[in-house]
Amino acid sequence: MDLLSFVCAVLLCTVVVHGKPTLRKERVHHDPELSRQAHEDNKSYQYDHEAFLGKEEAKTFDQLTPEESKDRLGKIVDRIDSDGNGYITTAELKAWIKRVQKRYVYENVAKVWTDYDLNKDNKISWDEYKQATYGYYLANPEEFEDATDQFSFKKMLPRDERRFKSADLNGDHAADREEFTAFLHPEEFEHMKDIVVLVKVGQGSKVFCWLNFFFF
Repeated sequence: MDLLSFVCAVLLCTVVVHGKPTLRKERVHHDPELSRQAHEDNKSYQYDHEAFLGKEEAKTFDQLTPEESKDRLGKIVDRIDSDGNGYITTAELKAWIKRVQKRYVYENVAKVWTDYDLNKDNKISWDEYKQATYGYYLANPEEFEDATDQFSFKKMLPRDERRFKSADLNGDHAADREEFTAFLHPEEFEHMKDIVVLVKVGQGSKVFCWLNFFFF
C-alpha cells in the first residue's frame, strides 16, 4: 500500500466518522506524480505508516482498536487540510509529512543531547562528540587495526569531522542545538546539501541516498 492509498483509506474512514464534505466523498486530489510511485507492500507499509503519523504516534496506533484509529485519523486529516476546503492536496500532504519528519528530528536530538554535552554548557564541541563516540577507539586503536569494513571507526571519524565543520556555521568548534541538529540530520538543512552524499554499502550491492524529494 503506497502512502497516497493509505491516506485515501484514512479519508474514506473519516467520511464515515465526520460526514463531510457532503457533496463529494473523495477528499484527495489525485496526483499522477504520487499515484505512479512503485511500492512493495510488505516493505513500504511500515515506512509509509511512520512517515504519515510519526514513529512514536505509529506505535500508539498499533495499540488502538479500528474505531479508535478511525477517530484519531479523522482528526489528523482535518489538520492536514490546512486551508479547510475539505480536500487533501499533494502540497498539503507533503507539508504534513515534512512537519512530522522535522518533529522527529528535533525530538531525536533532544533525546541524545545529554549523551554528548559532557560539560553541560549547552553546547557540544567537536572534542566532546569525538570523545563520546570514538573515545574507546582512540584509547585502544590496536583493537581496530584489522577492521576492513568501510564504516569502521577509522573512516567514520574523519567523515564525521567534515560534517561537524559544515554544521558549525560560526566556526567556534562547538555546536548549539540547531547546529548539532544539522550535524545529525544534514538532509534537513539547505546549507548541508553538499555533505549529503551517496554512501556505498558492502560490496556495492546497495546504495543509500540521504537526499529526498522534500528538498526539491
